[in-house]
Amino acid sequence: MPFRRTMPRHLTSLFDLTRSDIQVILETALDLKRRFKAGKCPALLPGRVLCQLFEKPSLRTRNSFEAAMINLGGGGIFLTLEEAGLNGREALSDVAIVLSSYSDVITMRTFSQQLIEDFASFSSCPVINALSDERHPCQALTDLLTIQEVAGQLSGTHLVFVGDGNNVAQSLAVAAGKTGLKMTLAVPPGFEMPQSFMDDLRQRFPDADVQQTHEAVDAVKTADIVYTDVWASMGQEDEAERRCRAFADYQVNARLMQTAPSTARFMHDLPANRGLEVTDEVMDGSQSIVFQQGENRMHLARGLLAWLLAK
Repeated sequence: MPFRRTMPRHLTSLFDLTRSDIQVILETALDLKRRFKAGKCPALLPGRVLCQLFEKPSLRTRNSFEAAMINLGGGGIFLTLEEAGLNGREALSDVAIVLSSYSDVITMRTFSQQLIEDFASFSSCPVINALSDERHPCQALTDLLTIQEVAGQLSGTHLVFVGDGNNVAQSLAVAAGKTGLKMTLAVPPGFEMPQSFMDDLRQRFPDADVQQTHEAVDAVKTADIVYTDVWASMGQEDEAERRCRAFADYQVNARLMQTAPSTARFMHDLPANRGLEVTDEVMDGSQSIVFQQGENRMHLARGLLAWLLAK
């Protein structure tokens, strides 16, 4: 009889995780980070195989997951969607069934959220959403890890996201609903998080403290974390000029940071367009924890992979 895995757990969005799941993943990541800093890399996943399927280019996502799996004793394979046959050369179900039979976990970085969800429905191993146009759960988990480190707690900590109501903002809003984080999106008119998403969020988390405003200066006055992202993401290049005009008053600069409490920290998921959504003075300033956040992508990946696969 052919070998069959039990039904795997997937991470297609943060909606797939409970509050307890998130707590365990973060605790595991923090523990593994402490050991890593002490020069210890326990081989929790010897012989395990990570397969990465990417449609979008990546620095942090690809390297953080590959480094994480190597540090845990396993190895990785990288394929573009074209190489995997997901450009129409093969049926999606056929690719998912075959690749998951070779792999212990699969990460996917695509434009389409539906592609990830459809692939996961046929996969016999866990599938992790490493980014889609709608969701970025691994980034949000990394951000929770970083906030936990610098603020000491998540519940009640005020995160102000200055910019677009994009996939990162939406994933952070779900994270807020799951953890008690307070979130305000300071956004120009017309670029808010979709109403359908907000309605779903309110239905799932009626007590979630997630607000949207057009007033960035007022929003950051009580911020513990000031966060921004690019104004035009991959696939939105033809909108870049229009977006630059719309977001001109939402740049995170020294003046805006001076409005926030002196204890506020600055975060950016990277890559950053220095001089657009954020200035060099803020990126490289004493309040910035951007590179701690970037490093934490690997530590979060280790915690997530260990949680999914380690016995």
